[in-house]
Amino acid sequence: MPMLDRIKKLPVFDWGKTYNGEIFTADMIAAIIVTIMLIPQSLAYALLAGLPPQMGLYASILPLVAYALFGSSRTLAVGPVAVISLMTAAAVGKLALQGTAEYAAAAILLAFISGVMLLALGLFRMGFLANFLSHPVIAGFITASGIIIATSQLKHVFGVDAHGHNLLDLITSLVAHVGEINWITAAIGIPAALFLFWVRKGLKPLLIKLGLGKRLADILAKTGPVFAVAISIAIAAAFQLDSQGVALVGSVPQGLPALALPAFDLELVFALAGSAALISVIGFVESVSVAQTLAAKRRQRIDPDQELVGLGASNLASAFGGGYPVTGGFARSVVNFDAGAQTPAAGAFTAVGIALATFFLTPFLFYLPKAVLAATIIVAVLSLVDFSILGRTWRYSKADFAAVAATMAITLIWGVEFGVTAGVITSIAIHLYKTSKPHTAIVGRVEGTEHFRNVDRHDVITSKEVLSLRVDQSLYFANARFLEDKVYDLVAQNKDLKHVILMCPAVNEIDMSALESLEAINERLANLDVKLHFSEVKGPVMDKLEKSDFLQHLTGEVFLSQYHAYRALAPHTCMPPNGVSAAK
Repeated sequence: MPMLDRIKKLPVFDWGKTYNGEIFTADMIAAIIVTIMLIPQSLAYALLAGLPPQMGLYASILPLVAYALFGSSRTLAVGPVAVISLMTAAAVGKLALQGTAEYAAAAILLAFISGVMLLALGLFRMGFLANFLSHPVIAGFITASGIIIATSQLKHVFGVDAHGHNLLDLITSLVAHVGEINWITAAIGIPAALFLFWVRKGLKPLLIKLGLGKRLADILAKTGPVFAVAISIAIAAAFQLDSQGVALVGSVPQGLPALALPAFDLELVFALAGSAALISVIGFVESVSVAQTLAAKRRQRIDPDQELVGLGASNLASAFGGGYPVTGGFARSVVNFDAGAQTPAAGAFTAVGIALATFFLTPFLFYLPKAVLAATIIVAVLSLVDFSILGRTWRYSKADFAAVAATMAITLIWGVEFGVTAGVITSIAIHLYKTSKPHTAIVGRVEGTEHFRNVDRHDVITSKEVLSLRVDQSLYFANARFLEDKVYDLVAQNKDLKHVILMCPAVNEIDMSALESLEAINERLANLDVKLHFSEVKGPVMDKLEKSDFLQHLTGEVFLSQYHAYRALAPHTCMPPNGVSAAK
């Protein structure tokens, strides 16, 4: 595809055609609301990533503009998020000390590498890769990550020095420093957390009771962290809490950083590549999940491949603008949606608002207690913790339960990078396990109909001379041998057998390994004077079979339907009760 045609297909040229004053007003209102929410959130997530607070703001400017140009979702809001911030801290923390220039430079390079990976996947249309990470596994990973994140922020709430990237290390470190609690810090952090928990559940009903509209009350409730930030800044400044050991954000550089390429170090690139791949996968899956949910509410659609491009461009923009890895965030996207955003332009307007904040509001952030930012993170991530996934998967699928439980346990014990790696491997392993033993059923004709059903579930008509086996899954290298063994076992049990019909309504693919297994089945049955037949083979599958010489050596026939097969091979089973043939 010529480059000009590719550019013309960018989503911005789609929604831009119908952009008008009414949409502009809706987008602007949404941008103002999201900006108010995003300022404390960006600062908090930078703290979680172990980075200077301004990098959270930088990661909330250019990425939003890039996504507005390249993203396919109308309402997704990109920026720093909790899980990606934690993964950034885990990845960069192995290579440099927090607070150093090397640490910040590594985080910027991490965003760049992630951006390149996502962009490459998008250009090669590989959005389907997200399907290899099952939703239950993602839910288990996010739940475990939420617990780790919340625990990691307790050190800021209580003003102690504690470290660790897994739950055990964090708890051990917190217990070891429990005697060092700064009670003034705790007196700020704990009430802030309680206030924010109340805001999530109690502020909206109170505002509605006071006469505010439901929508406005909902939006104000979601911007609750702003009130906590403003009040805590006023208290810290009035009582000079920094002189009493309370950790404050301190001086935040005013204005925007100069655009620049990340500092490249080939050894550092290789050291970060694995973490960047995991961050890219998790960020993409989380972002697409949010985008699809919101798009469905307005009967819109998103393009996963274009989302890869949009997120890739956003991460590259974050790297050029002094930020760190970003993705689509659930909370801010929901606020953006509820506030009435109509197009990605709302994100670009939000970027302008954040940029203005870096010029005019950063001096006021000096007295912001880190305990309040930690409380903001704790409240936000605990809403993601969902232990009910364990109960649901246990009842529905023991294999999925094992995957979720393993992912959660590994994440909690060994950290997020091991956890997400285990999640990917477990998802693929479970898929291979499930598909390696495809469901098959011996079927017979339901009397008075042309329908064929499982003999173990229905009262059906069968023939001793005909074995009709329905295959309920595509055939490929992992399950081809299973089908061979299944057919041989069934044939060995019936000495009167003359025909085997493989009923294939659910077979969408037959790979080369499976084709070789079918050839082996055909040859072995021929040696036993049993013919192999097929029925209800789909067109694309038949097209591939015709490209081989398999059909030329097939001992039996390929029937249009299972009924046609029975009518030809066991006509006595197709006789109605009055004895007149049902054949047409």
